[in-house]
Amino acid sequence: MFEKNMGKTDRMIRAVLGVVLLILAFASLSGGWAWIAGIVGIVMLATAAMGSCPPYSLLGINTGKND
Repeated sequence: MFEKNMGKTDRMIRAVLGVVLLILAFASLSGGWAWIAGIVGIVMLATAAMGSCPPYSLLGINTGKND
């Protein structure tokens, strides 16, 4: 569906940050901040799993060139 435009390092960083944000959303944040952290965490995990970032496509960025 989407062309892969993320390298291994980019995907790993997104996955780790996504998990951290989800943990914060469920464990320590409350209210609107928990919702924001949860949504951003899910998006980061999804883009890491797909290997594609739509904003990167729009901007012509490809971090997977050297991986």
